[in-house]
Amino acid sequence: MSHKKIVLGITGGVAAYKSAELTRLLVKAGYQIHVVMTEAATHFVGAVTFQALSGHPVFVDQWDARMPNNMAHIDLTRGAAAVLIAPASADMLAKIAQGHCDDLLSTLVAARTCPLLVAPAMNKQMWENAPNQRNVAQLRADGVAILGPGSGEQACGEVGDGRMLEAAQIFELLEASLQPKRLLGKRVLLTAGPTFERIDAVRGITNSSSGKMGYAIARAAAEAGAEVVLVSGETALPTPIGTRRINVLSAQQMLTAVEAEVAAADIFIAVAAVADYYVLNPSEQKIKKDAHILTLELAPNPDILANMTAKENPPFCVGFAAESENLLEYAEAKRKRKKLPLLAANLVQTAMGHDDNEIVLLDDSGETRLARAPKIDIARKLIAHITRLYDAAQLEK
Repeated sequence: MSHKKIVLGITGGVAAYKSAELTRLLVKAGYQIHVVMTEAATHFVGAVTFQALSGHPVFVDQWDARMPNNMAHIDLTRGAAAVLIAPASADMLAKIAQGHCDDLLSTLVAARTCPLLVAPAMNKQMWENAPNQRNVAQLRADGVAILGPGSGEQACGEVGDGRMLEAAQIFELLEASLQPKRLLGKRVLLTAGPTFERIDAVRGITNSSSGKMGYAIARAAAEAGAEVVLVSGETALPTPIGTRRINVLSAQQMLTAVEAEVAAADIFIAVAAVADYYVLNPSEQKIKKDAHILTLELAPNPDILANMTAKENPPFCVGFAAESENLLEYAEAKRKRKKLPLLAANLVQTAMGHDDNEIVLLDDSGETRLARAPKIDIARKLIAHITRLYDAAQLEK
């Protein structure tokens, strides 16, 4: 991130407890968090909690003398990448929509020069209240990002819209808002996770893949503004925000899903660990164990990526190669064989199941090494590289 400073505003509401976890997540990710609370917010969570979590003084009073020029409402947002208010009460939404400035947080918002994001939190009747909806519509028209709200059980015991999103969701949406929109208006189709080829009613052949790299790339593409379709094998990972997910099991099901979506795609990224073979004549019932040797007859699965590159008007195709040895030799041979403009290669020993990765990008210009880093960081660099090659390819057409 080129900007790491975030001003986190906290208003009065029981959801303020989630803001403590949000602060922890942001600090862990390397952001400098400066917390501004309304007086009402301090009745739910004390300022000392946020000072301890953020490592910075917490501001509540508009007349706080700790700022040498007594202009906390000006100085706190200088150099900030964004102001994020979570939770944002109905009262605060009304103040911002109407331009009222009667406390430090509302005054700070009016004086800011950086983007504003708000995560509403209130009872469902308050959320649905006509004046509140008018205020929300005004905020959207003014360019304020509305994060949520979620739906579910509320502190009052009722169920409906109005819950503040969870800390992890807000963190992901904030990070997404700060990324360059390199793929705005583009459609990205990608595969992720393993495929599973059935042997019988309970057993099958699969590949060792957590899906983490593919899901990180889907998230990075959505952050870059793309419309993302993720065709995924079985995984317990949550669907990245802004992504449409299609669940499949086998390689044939994955191919069918990709074929149904590829015509609308500008870019296709094949990350999934697709099983090379499937079982001929799998048993409908569980095969009982005995002392005899079990022989399985296997047939090759379709090559999903090769099917896409062979199309008359294919999307910009990106492949992945996971090798256990001779990484560059095998990966470059695969790139040339499948006629790919770009292939990302990594060693299975250092990538599978891990939260970080290191990869080598192979294209017509040579090699680009992405040093070991969290998979989301690798994914963002990969998306930037893909965008440069895609844009250059469009200019050549």
